[in-house]
Amino acid sequence: MGTLAQQLINGISLGSVYALIAVGYSLVYSILLFSNFAHGGFLVIGGYICYYTLTALGNNIWVAGGLSLLGAGIAAVLTERIAYKPIRERTNITLYLLIASLGMSIVIENIFVIVAGGRFRALPPVIPTNPVHLFGLTTTSAFDLLSLVVAFVFLTALQLFIVKSKWGLAIRAAAFDLKTAGLMGINVNMLISIVFFVAGVLAAVGGIFLSVRYTLYPQLGGITIKAFVAAVVGGLGSLPGAVVGSLILGLAEMLTAGFISSQLRDLVVFSLLVITLLVKPTGLFGKKPTEKV
Repeated sequence: MGTLAQQLINGISLGSVYALIAVGYSLVYSILLFSNFAHGGFLVIGGYICYYTLTALGNNIWVAGGLSLLGAGIAAVLTERIAYKPIRERTNITLYLLIASLGMSIVIENIFVIVAGGRFRALPPVIPTNPVHLFGLTTTSAFDLLSLVVAFVFLTALQLFIVKSKWGLAIRAAAFDLKTAGLMGINVNMLISIVFFVAGVLAAVGGIFLSVRYTLYPQLGGITIKAFVAAVVGGLGSLPGAVVGSLILGLAEMLTAGFISSQLRDLVVFSLLVITLLVKPTGLFGKKPTEKV
């Protein structure tokens, strides 16, 4: 029973980190109807900014984390302005945006391979990883509990932003129909920049925690493919769906690793993707797309 509880906590913790990344995918998809595969690059940017800031200024996670979130958010906005905006102003075919995002993903990864090198780096021990006993029934890691709490805080803040703020209302309107939103006076370019900035910030948070869990290296962004799977399972374009899909994947991974075999965890994850596409292609909470991407 203790082992089951421990794996459940670990699965929810991992799923919450996936949720931060998957929500970024869904935000961009809800507005522009394409999957931004450069999203993993923002995660890597956030991780490296955090690492070098901690190395240069000492173990001040607040400063390093703040700069990491800001840097990844700005990088996401610049990526949209440089690579995506010229394309979307020339054509409505989102397939071109998808291709551009694949190219940007490779560009960002190789920039870090050249500048930072390909070796693995461990973040300084600023995030506690010591065991924690819960109610005397199970033992988990302080890292898992902290990542769960941080993810909950950021996802709650995002929900409040979407529901309560003026720009949140604009995002909901643009998700329904971007062109009509523009005709109603919404600054579409500013709106898209805000969406990319928020997505970049959330990716950076996930990047910091994944850097601690798996160490930091230029190809770390490849792990966002699982967050993309979570977004598909939950329904692309649906923020609640991205969270639910991420929790399902996190639990599936940890329960498989804990009770069957760690070698089968990826098989289970991508089997869920195939089953979702066969049974309910729109995902749990998704709507029928108007265009294939």
